[in-house]
Amino acid sequence: MAHTKEKTTMLCKTIYWFAVLYIFAYFLHDVEMRNINAAYESPASQCGYLSCHPTKQNMLNVHLIPHTHDDVGWLKTVDQYYYGSKTNIQKAGVQYIIDSVVDALVKDPEKRFIYVESAFFFKWWKEQTSTVQESVKTLVNEGRLEFIGGAWSMNDEATTHYQSIIDQFSWGLRRLNDTFGECGRPRIGWQIDPFGHSREMASIFAQMGFDGLFFGRLDYQDKDERLMTKNAEMIWRGSANLAKASDLFSGALYNNYQAPDGFCFDILCNDDPIIDGKHSPDNNVKERVDTFLDYAKTQSKYYRTNNVIITMGGDFTYQAAQVYYKNLDKLIRYANARQVNGSNINLIYSTPSCYLKSLHESGITWPTKTDDFFPYASDPHAYWTGYFTSRPTLKRFERDSNHFLQVCKQLSAMAPKKSVEFEPHLTFMRETLGIMQHHDAITGTEKQKVAFDYAKRMSVGIRACAGNTRSVLNQLSVKSETSSNTSEPRSDYIFDFKICPLLNITSCPLSELNERFALTLYNPLAHFTDEYVRVPVTHYDYKVIDNNGVTMDIQVLPVPSAVMKMKNRSSNAQYELIFLASNLPPLGYRTYYIEKQNYFKEFFGPSVSPKKTSSLTVIENEHIKLGFDTNGFLSEVTADGITQFVSQEFLYYEGAKGNNAEFLNRSSGAYIFRPNQNKIHFVANQVDIEVYRGEIVQEVHQKFNDWISQVVRVYRSRSYAEFEWLIGPIPIDDDVGKEVITRFNSGIESTGIFYTDSNGREMIKRRRNRRDTWNLKLNEEVSGNYYPVTTKITLEDGTARMAILPDRAQGGSSLQDGALELMVHRRLLHDDAFGVGEALNETEHGEGLIARGKHLFFFGQSGNRSGISLKATERIVQLENLLPTWKFFSNMTSYNAEEWRTSFKNIFQGISMVLPKSVHLLTLEPWHLNQLLVRFEHIMEKGEDVNYSRSVQINVKNVLSTFEIDDMRETTLDGNAWLNETERLQFVPDSEEEVYNSYATFSKSAKAIHLLSAAKPFLGVKFSDEALSSGQLGAESNRIKRTVHTERFNLHTGDNQKYMIELSPMEIRTFVVYLSVY
Repeated sequence: MAHTKEKTTMLCKTIYWFAVLYIFAYFLHDVEMRNINAAYESPASQCGYLSCHPTKQNMLNVHLIPHTHDDVGWLKTVDQYYYGSKTNIQKAGVQYIIDSVVDALVKDPEKRFIYVESAFFFKWWKEQTSTVQESVKTLVNEGRLEFIGGAWSMNDEATTHYQSIIDQFSWGLRRLNDTFGECGRPRIGWQIDPFGHSREMASIFAQMGFDGLFFGRLDYQDKDERLMTKNAEMIWRGSANLAKASDLFSGALYNNYQAPDGFCFDILCNDDPIIDGKHSPDNNVKERVDTFLDYAKTQSKYYRTNNVIITMGGDFTYQAAQVYYKNLDKLIRYANARQVNGSNINLIYSTPSCYLKSLHESGITWPTKTDDFFPYASDPHAYWTGYFTSRPTLKRFERDSNHFLQVCKQLSAMAPKKSVEFEPHLTFMRETLGIMQHHDAITGTEKQKVAFDYAKRMSVGIRACAGNTRSVLNQLSVKSETSSNTSEPRSDYIFDFKICPLLNITSCPLSELNERFALTLYNPLAHFTDEYVRVPVTHYDYKVIDNNGVTMDIQVLPVPSAVMKMKNRSSNAQYELIFLASNLPPLGYRTYYIEKQNYFKEFFGPSVSPKKTSSLTVIENEHIKLGFDTNGFLSEVTADGITQFVSQEFLYYEGAKGNNAEFLNRSSGAYIFRPNQNKIHFVANQVDIEVYRGEIVQEVHQKFNDWISQVVRVYRSRSYAEFEWLIGPIPIDDDVGKEVITRFNSGIESTGIFYTDSNGREMIKRRRNRRDTWNLKLNEEVSGNYYPVTTKITLEDGTARMAILPDRAQGGSSLQDGALELMVHRRLLHDDAFGVGEALNETEHGEGLIARGKHLFFFGQSGNRSGISLKATERIVQLENLLPTWKFFSNMTSYNAEEWRTSFKNIFQGISMVLPKSVHLLTLEPWHLNQLLVRFEHIMEKGEDVNYSRSVQINVKNVLSTFEIDDMRETTLDGNAWLNETERLQFVPDSEEEVYNSYATFSKSAKAIHLLSAAKPFLGVKFSDEALSSGQLGAESNRIKRTVHTERFNLHTGDNQKYMIELSPMEIRTFVVYLSVY
């Protein structure tokens, strides 16, 4: 009985504590202490830094990194790479790599492997049995399989926009976190193949909680300088605004990312294995080990600690992992056996995180870097600046797709009722855009068939997400009394809410074929916006009314003749209907009713203003005036009380063509921009113009030649002008490839200085013919001065400022004072021999591809400007240019204007409190069940404006009060780790008094040097056949005095109130918001 009573007491206590824990868990809303909705992990997990093989003091520890680099599309499509088809193009099958590696790791707990591309891994993961999945979880928990980077793809860093970079990291890291928990979360960035590296990318890694970054490619002169001065590993200051929060330890790999010469043991390589048969006449153990140890000792001379990292892998290696591992086992065993005879070299299986841990434990100080790694040159005549512009239409399609992804996320989050297909649709779009950030996707450096596959994926993704937006907009538009009372959203949609993807060439079947239609403008920004809307129509007499029944002022203009003449433009639209849509609600919409008028009246459409032959042709508004000379060229601009000579023209460079057998014979290609003899060609001496003037917009239609035209616009009340260009088909009848630029010339005394953005965020100062960290020896004066321009390029002097905002990533420069140029299109006839194996000769329907796009042109006072500064205006317009309203069209044949106005909800605002224009709601998306992922961003830099650059406080719950918010917790930038539980490894910079490099190891160099080949695929090491004289490199004489920056920016902690947050300039803060459950 006593025993039974004791059991009863214990049971009661158990039930009591279970109840307490249950209540505690309820209030935590599924919040784990370390992981967000992560899979359960064993307390015995020994992953990450805890899983590292021990190093040995007083020895050179060689960290061998087994890895594979798997391009998410390049020579083959994503699926062809995964399944291993099209072996005639490239022998690469990712499914076999992961199969093979997992099998090898399971068999031997000593082995290590890293994997990067989440797009491929999760394609493989969903095909596995639960037994295999459990085995992989064990490998991850024990640190034997480690995820590095972890984004959906290894993104490019030049042509990508920060919003898309953050999104694709968030999704890849979420999938890893959900599947593997804390042990699946990468701590190291691994950008081994992108063609140059941006400062903003370093800042993003730091803000995601990463401890370090390793990369492969950097300029050959920069690499030489860094190795000779032991500065290849550094603390990279990722932001001029965020202080230490953006600092990231970064290291340049010695050997790109492939194995040392002769030690690629993969089945794709031809290097000899290690033959250790005791009596074999081919036994090569001593020779192979001697060679490898000599290599390790040589590499160690260029780095600061007694640790070196050696990558053992390459492009699509480890399809038969046992082959590679068997030889690595032998290499480690025989090399380490020499330690008993005095060898001080220790080889270990390792990972980048274990290598970083060893560097951290060394306790030394490190050099710092504040600029970026653009442009990248792999030899004196190979500047990788062409891909900044390659495939301009694909780059624009990616930007449009990101735009729609944000719309789809927001509307899916705000849906009153959510359908089961919402999440799959949104997931497909997320993953498609993740693939598009890949460094051979958005860059335009893939084969043509692969580019088609990327475009098809985006098209399918948009159609899928359009199902979400159509459902939500119908739920919001149809008043409750006409809505279904079921828990599922109605399937018999009233309105189409169709997308017209060809509005850029003034084509939209719904607006052309219907005499009555509705246009719904969805505003994805968190403040009210005004936008001039252009609608393709077949006639010139229309009536537009807003949701209040007010008739709008309109203007009708003809479609430009060059657009009308485009072959295969399937459109009946001859006109564009233009009106100003005002006070568009934040994260909301306003719908307009548009009806064709069939009344007869004496109106014969828009008329052309008479041409002037003896004076300037002017278009203007109250803020800016543009003058065109008698030859049809822009010749002067007046703004902010300044009148200055400003011209704009189109020109082209001839693409260099050669056999690529030596540096001097390098061709211009998908990667490389190399103009023939740096000569530039004018496309026209006389420009035909037509001028249209109205109350809403004034336009000059310019025709430069048969394949270049442009419309220059000044809208009422806008402080900038719009230049909409149309290029193509670029002629190649003369067998010459052409690289077309637009150039703006001014009298601004810029003294060789200009500024470009870093992935759409902070501006970076550029100096013509100069690099900040070494003495540049420049053999290509045009391409060597080109930089990536994602959203803006500017220059200024003490009086005036000029800025150009493109609508997609482009290459740009300032090759002479006061001038800005942007490359808009390229058509080339020769490959540049860096792996893609095709000329960049895009065609459509048998002719060269036509590209159309916009540049926003700003001009005005550079300093004390009344009201808002020009820099702040540019920032706001830049955001509104990136995320304008999304246009949805609906047939209104069944409803007259009054029925439409009174029967439906034609205006909606998704947030309760409007944010100031300096704050952007960067992200609002459904996350886990009953959760939102939310990001707020301060879009200004320090000092850009007296008012707009100030810190801002907002109450998140007030902003999002349309949601029933239960709780909120701040995360790292990617949204997958709690910010207050994230600790990063801290590295100590060199003393600021030490302005010279103290680690210089200058020695007499060889008479000639063979540069490491940059041509892919990377398997074994390849060197260029051509020898470069050592005088071409600057390491012996490049003892550069470093500029010391001591200013630091203190982050604000904000109010103690739970939902009150503070944003400082350029700060992004990320939160998981918990919604009430009913």
